[in-house]
Amino acid sequence: MQKLVISTFVLALLCFNSYAQDGTSFGIKAGLNYNANGDYFESIGDNAENPDRNIGYHVGVFGKIGNQIYFRPELIYTATKSSYDSDDLSMKKIDAPLLIGVKVIGPVSVFAGPSLQYILDTEFDGIDIDDVENDFSIGLNFGIGLNINKIGIDLRYERGFNDNEATFIDNNLGNGIVSRIDTRPDQLILSLSIAL
Repeated sequence: MQKLVISTFVLALLCFNSYAQDGTSFGIKAGLNYNANGDYFESIGDNAENPDRNIGYHVGVFGKIGNQIYFRPELIYTATKSSYDSDDLSMKKIDAPLLIGVKVIGPVSVFAGPSLQYILDTEFDGIDIDDVENDFSIGLNFGIGLNINKIGIDLRYERGFNDNEATFIDNNLGNGIVSRIDTRPDQLILSLSIAL
């Protein structure tokens, strides 16, 4: 019985391996983000307010070079939202993850690498935020992926390396309070990709 189970397991791995995406490819990808940015501070109290997580989305393209060990650059448009009590921080950015991956079992791989991020637009409760410390920042992606034929699905975590605060003056209530918010991403990302 044990030999039958082992034989079936080995046969299943070989079948999965024959259907796994091989070699160099490029394609499109899209998916959902479960995101929260950093803390929000009003200057009068400097008490940090932690964000609630929200669902965002992303669409983009990818390339893949290699097979067992591979390099996968991506170029992605990302829209995220974080909630702070009754206010929302909306961000739109371009992400460029540069991932190194390794196949571990058949079509399953693990990957990690830096993500270059360029902020296109930031809005907090209807206020456009122009004073972001750095429009360009670097984060880290790591995760696990499954590729069968031309279809891939992956789950990854992304985190910005350093604080990237935006400051703005809230004149909505006529108080002119200078506030700060950390725009650094902290998100889970679920993606579906199709090799062309």
